[in-house]
Amino acid sequence: MKKLALLCFTLGSTAAIADEGMWQPHQLPKIATKLVDAGLKLNPNSLTELTGFPMGAIVSLGGCTASFVSDQGLVATNHHCVYGSVQYNSTEDNNLLKNGFLAKSFKEELPATPGSRIYVTEEITPVTDIIQAPLKSDMSGAERYNSIDHSSKFLIADCESDNKYRCSVVNFHGGLEYYLFKQLTIRDVRLVHAPASSIGKYGGDIDNWMWPRHTGDYGFYRAYVGKDGQPADYSVDNVPYEPKHHLKVNKSSVDENDYIMVLGYPGRTNRYRTALEVENQFTWTYPQAKAYREEIIELIHDNSAPGSDVRIKYESTLAGLANYAKNYGSMIESYNKGTTLTRKQALESSLNAWINADKARKHQYGDALKGLNSLVKQDQQSQARDLILGYINYSKMLSSANRLYRLSLENQKPNVERKGGYQERDIARFEQSMKAVNRRFDAQMDQKILLAMFKHYAQLPKTQRLESMDKFFGTDKNYNEQQFQAKLTKMYQATTLNNQETRLAWMKKTPADFTSSNDPFIQLAVASYAERKFIEETSEELSGNIQSYRPKYMAALIAYFNSQNLPVYADANSTLRVTYGNVKGYSPQDGLVATPFTTLEGIVRKDTGIDPFDSPKKQLALINEKQYGEYAKKELGSVPVNFLGTLDITGGNSGSPTLNDKAEFVGLVFDGVYESIIGDWDYDTKLNRSIHVDIKYMLWVMEHVDGATNLIEEMDIVE
Repeated sequence: MKKLALLCFTLGSTAAIADEGMWQPHQLPKIATKLVDAGLKLNPNSLTELTGFPMGAIVSLGGCTASFVSDQGLVATNHHCVYGSVQYNSTEDNNLLKNGFLAKSFKEELPATPGSRIYVTEEITPVTDIIQAPLKSDMSGAERYNSIDHSSKFLIADCESDNKYRCSVVNFHGGLEYYLFKQLTIRDVRLVHAPASSIGKYGGDIDNWMWPRHTGDYGFYRAYVGKDGQPADYSVDNVPYEPKHHLKVNKSSVDENDYIMVLGYPGRTNRYRTALEVENQFTWTYPQAKAYREEIIELIHDNSAPGSDVRIKYESTLAGLANYAKNYGSMIESYNKGTTLTRKQALESSLNAWINADKARKHQYGDALKGLNSLVKQDQQSQARDLILGYINYSKMLSSANRLYRLSLENQKPNVERKGGYQERDIARFEQSMKAVNRRFDAQMDQKILLAMFKHYAQLPKTQRLESMDKFFGTDKNYNEQQFQAKLTKMYQATTLNNQETRLAWMKKTPADFTSSNDPFIQLAVASYAERKFIEETSEELSGNIQSYRPKYMAALIAYFNSQNLPVYADANSTLRVTYGNVKGYSPQDGLVATPFTTLEGIVRKDTGIDPFDSPKKQLALINEKQYGEYAKKELGSVPVNFLGTLDITGGNSGSPTLNDKAEFVGLVFDGVYESIIGDWDYDTKLNRSIHVDIKYMLWVMEHVDGATNLIEEMDIVE
């Protein structure tokens, strides 16, 4: 029994521990008994029907999850998922981030950030045989990579013969399995409602990942289509989308120990990584990435006043930087005081012993771990360069120039041979990303970020730097900050890429136009392209080689766990999953027990009147007067704000609806507790807790604080 618990906790790969697992819809019949035992009242098989209820109501925003909550295309998600659209529509004179936004009619709804999409998954088709058929054992890494890419593109092209769909080929278990996902793509997305940030982001970065929590992290979009009911680009003539299914809202919410589940699109977990990968991630990658993020955050704070036009432009960037900086910090802390690496190493020893105990297994899997680790070490040799080049691309001018030049080169090829992101299917979103630049860009701030990140680049060994970039900036012999800064100043003064129409015009130009350009950022993009392309091709060669070993390693792990009669779920990869559990508190440390609900009164106790604990005065007055309306919970004597669950979630689950045992909407999941952050790598059933906005709090704020009664009336509310 002790051995079983160790295995489950180490790899995070089974359902042996209740509530663990991010399950693919087709896997649910295998765990039907556990779902029913936990409290599900629906037939578990109904959750496998993608176009049925409730799956047909669950959508992806391409980074967050959301759900239809009315028959007029109203979409509920987290405040931090609509935050970018609120920021995009904000100005210094009309700061929607501070004041909140509510459209009382369809006409008042605002276009979301350019490129915003709502994806409705309609089909998931296994395509492993098609992808793997052309692969041969003697292929080079590049040949393997290109073969998989080529097969995927043909499958996608066939799937997207109707342009209302967006399709993707996604690998599971490191390439052991492949599935084709077909999603209806709604292109006209509009902002409907978001509370003030002093509600939707209450507690800010201080409370992020913490409990107790008092955050109204919710917001609403609406999906629009053409009058024919088909997806269409934004038009004043478009009409609200009528989904086949939407969720009913149960304002009774939930009680302690009640069954809950989340249907959504979790981003990425890494519970099957090798010990070598784990150690490097926690001792090098996370510390370094955290430092870069915190440096950019400090730069923005030091060079823009709160509420200023510059700060508003960078609020969305700040939110993303801060969220992951704290995430990385807490994961490092958990790793350093825990036994993650030791147990991972122990698991690999047990796995090797199991493999070597049988000649057939040794022949099939014997070189899997050794071969994979050898390639991982190769990848780590260039990680310092690759990481800083990624953060240098926080410069909008540099990244825009690089992308535009690459587009001109890819446009010379047949569509199917172009790189992903530059095919015909990608052009509309590419254009919208170029349009969105100016609402998230300030020339002086962009220059400061590039200067700061280039300092780190200049400290790399010369063999790790790009010769073309050093030559362009005159840093090939030595780095002089004043000279570099002077060069940057001239570049920002001379560039015209800070103009939207100019950027859009460059999308139609040829490589020759770029080569002859006098724009300094375009000149840099052209000069450095060959070396950047070489880095990309080297990475693809290595990736292709890894794709020959990782599936073999995963096959060994799965066989090992199945030998113990344990079902296996795949790491999260932004595809539709189901996770389930119960409303439950936890004990984060000896002598401390956290109850599963917070209430309105906690908001008052936390409030200081200073951001991020600056609740609206109207809200504070209502709480002090105990104006609960019909949303109080008898057991609490107040309105519940947030609650804890035992669900297995990660980034990408943000905005996922929290459903009760009848698949009725009772809240939104938006975070996890501090102790569970390392769950992306190492799951602990005792400490893993998800944090949810209670539907009672959502409705209370909407009705009594913001007056969003039109939306309450639009939703189907039951008790």
